[in-house]
Amino acid sequence: MKRALLLGALLFGSQAFAGEFLVKYQDTRALNMLTSTKTSSVAMFQAMDHNETASLVKVNINKEHEAHALASLLSQPGVEYVVPNFKIRAFTAPVDAAALKEQWAISKVQAEKAWQRAGNKGNRNVIVAVIDTGVDYRHPALAPNMIAGYDFKENDADPMDKTGFQNPGHGTHCAGAVGATGLIDGGIVGLAPEVSMMPLRFLGEDGSGDLNNAIKAIDFAVEKGAQIISASWGAAVPRSQAAPLLEAIKRADDKGVIFIAAAANDGKNNDKTEMYPANNGFPNSITVAASGSSDAKPSWSNYGTATVHVAAPGENIMSTLPNNKYGNLSGTSMATPLVSGLVALMKAQDPSLTGAQVRAILQTTGAKVSIETACNCRVDAFGAVDTVMSKKMVVVPAAATVKPNDTIAFSVLNGKAPFKYASSNASVGSVSDNGTFTAASNGATTITVTDAAGNTASTLNINVGAVSSNPGNPPDDGGGLPTPGEPGECPLGDPSICQIICQIKPDLPFCQQ
Repeated sequence: MKRALLLGALLFGSQAFAGEFLVKYQDTRALNMLTSTKTSSVAMFQAMDHNETASLVKVNINKEHEAHALASLLSQPGVEYVVPNFKIRAFTAPVDAAALKEQWAISKVQAEKAWQRAGNKGNRNVIVAVIDTGVDYRHPALAPNMIAGYDFKENDADPMDKTGFQNPGHGTHCAGAVGATGLIDGGIVGLAPEVSMMPLRFLGEDGSGDLNNAIKAIDFAVEKGAQIISASWGAAVPRSQAAPLLEAIKRADDKGVIFIAAAANDGKNNDKTEMYPANNGFPNSITVAASGSSDAKPSWSNYGTATVHVAAPGENIMSTLPNNKYGNLSGTSMATPLVSGLVALMKAQDPSLTGAQVRAILQTTGAKVSIETACNCRVDAFGAVDTVMSKKMVVVPAAATVKPNDTIAFSVLNGKAPFKYASSNASVGSVSDNGTFTAASNGATTITVTDAAGNTASTLNINVGAVSSNPGNPPDDGGGLPTPGEPGECPLGDPSICQIICQIKPDLPFCQQ
C-alpha cells in the first residue's frame, strides 16, 4: 500500500490545527509504534488519541521538527497515510432581517399531505443522528424525540448545544427541522415529528470542529443504530486529504446508513470545487442545495449537476433554538435536515429502502426548479411518500454524470423481473439486458425500463462528459476512495516541504520521478 503525506491549502477558514495530524495504520506493529512513548519521543511526535474503528491515531508534532517527524512516520512499515487534522465548519448563511415568521418550507414541500398519505408522521424506531454543534435536548419541542448521544468536542456524554458569537444554536435548529414535535403552542413542527433523534456534538461554540472528531461521531452513529446521518458542515479540501472522512462514510455505506450532506454556502459549483463530505460520491449519500420560498436558488447556495443531488428549502427557515427559543436561519445547513426528516419519514414506511433508492425517489418525484442539481428539482414530501406507499416502479440511479467509457449498473425498485432496458440516445450510451449502461460519447440520454407486467419507468438525464473537475464522482471501483501519493506527485501545498522530506526519505512514493 502506498504511503503519502497529504497536505493542501484549506479554504473559507478550514485551517489545520497546528501540529496535529491523523495517521492511518495498517497493523498492530504500526499502532504500537505510534503509541509507544519511547518511539514517539525519538520520532518527535506525541500520540494524543486513538480511533480503533477508523485505524487512526491523532499525533502532535513539534513544528520545529515537522519535516523529519513526518518523513519518519511515512517511512514506517504499516503506515498508510498522514493527513492534517483540519477544521470543519457548520454551513450557516447570514440571517435575513426580513425573515419570514411562518414555516413556509413545510407547506412548500407538502408535508401535511405526506403525513396524511402515510397515516403517520414517522416511527420512533427510525433514528436520525444529528451530527453538529449539539442539540438543546431539553427544548420542549424536541425533548420527546431525543435519545442518548455524545459530545466528541469535550469527550463526555452531554451533547448540549452551547451557543456563542458564531453559533446561534446551529445543531438545535437542524434538529427542529428534522423532527420537532409540533405539539408546543407557538412552536414549530419538523418534517418527521415522530422519529428519534440522536444528538452528536463535535462542533463548538465557534461553529467549528476537527476532522478527528467528525470521524468519531460518524462511527458512533453507525455503531449505535442510526439509519440516517444529517451532516450540515464541511471543508474545502482535496479529496485525498479527506481520505479518513471518506472512509468513515464508506463504513456507514457498508452498514446501510444513509448520509445526507450540505452542499455548502459559497455560491460555487461543486462539480468544479472540492467540498467534503458533500462530494463524497458514495451510493448512500444525498447532497443538498438550498431553495427559497419562490423556488429560486439563494445566491450563496452551492450547486452542481454531477455532485449535488437535490434542492430543499433552506432560506429563512423557522426552527428551534436553545433555551426554548425559535428563530430563522438560512443555509444549506437548514435544507439538509429537512431532507433528513423526509428520508426518515420514508424509512418509517419502508425500512428496507437504501440510500440509492431514496435518492432516486426524491429526484423523480421532486418539483422541477431552476436550481442546478442532478435532477434540477426541489424535494416534494408528498410525491416521495406516495411513491413509497404505492410501490411505484423506480429506476436506480435516477440521474448521473459519467465520463465516456464509464459504466453504470441500473436496478429497478418495485418492478417485476425480467426487465427490458432501452436508451433514448444510443449514440450517447447503450444499456444491456442486465441493466449495465456503457457511456459512449458526450451528451445526455434517459434509460427506460419495462417490467414483466408491462409497467414502465424512466430515469432523468444520464449525462456523459467529464466536468472540469470531478471530485464528487469517484471511479467505479466499488470503493471510491482516493489513492494518495502517486509517484512524482507532490501532495503538499508547498513544494519546498516536499523537497525537504524527499531529501530525508527519497524512497517515499511521491519522491519518485
